[in-house]
Amino acid sequence: MHKEEVQKSTRLTKSMKSLAKELTMKEPLGQAKEQLWANIIDSVNDIWPSIQAIFEQSDLVKGATEEIQRVKEKLGDMPEEASRIIHFLNSKNKYELQELDILLDRNGTILEVKKVLTKRNLMMNLEDKFETVQLAIDRFMVKFDVLRQKGLPNPLVLNGKLIQQEDCNRKIREVEKD
Repeated sequence: MHKEEVQKSTRLTKSMKSLAKELTMKEPLGQAKEQLWANIIDSVNDIWPSIQAIFEQSDLVKGATEEIQRVKEKLGDMPEEASRIIHFLNSKNKYELQELDILLDRNGTILEVKKVLTKRNLMMNLEDKFETVQLAIDRFMVKFDVLRQKGLPNPLVLNGKLIQQEDCNRKIREVEKD
């Protein structure tokens, strides 16, 4: 009889502990927390290709911007000089150009000058396009920073490079444990 009472008491103690856990909501909250972090990991995995694309675009924009700057430096004052040359050649008649020994190469000179102007215009258009892309990247990064400030682990390593997806998931699981 004494053994039965001990068993009943043990069962009763276990039941009370189980009820206490349920009443304190530790177990349900823990399960909800686990599910929430699992959903976050799933969401990050779903958008990971987009995150990668944004960071690749960011690298490409930086490289393109540097190249545009290099070309613009190489062009220097050539576009302004080209405009003056075209204006000069267009303002003179055949006889005036003949006196200056320019007539034979007038069309070739104009074509060369127009190449410089075309290159300048191309660089300006590219610069505008890349500024638009950079603005979109910056807007994304602001939104992404908000998520990081709310506890989402930083998927970046040194120099703004993106970590591997598996490493990001590992970081999220580490945050989940805290």
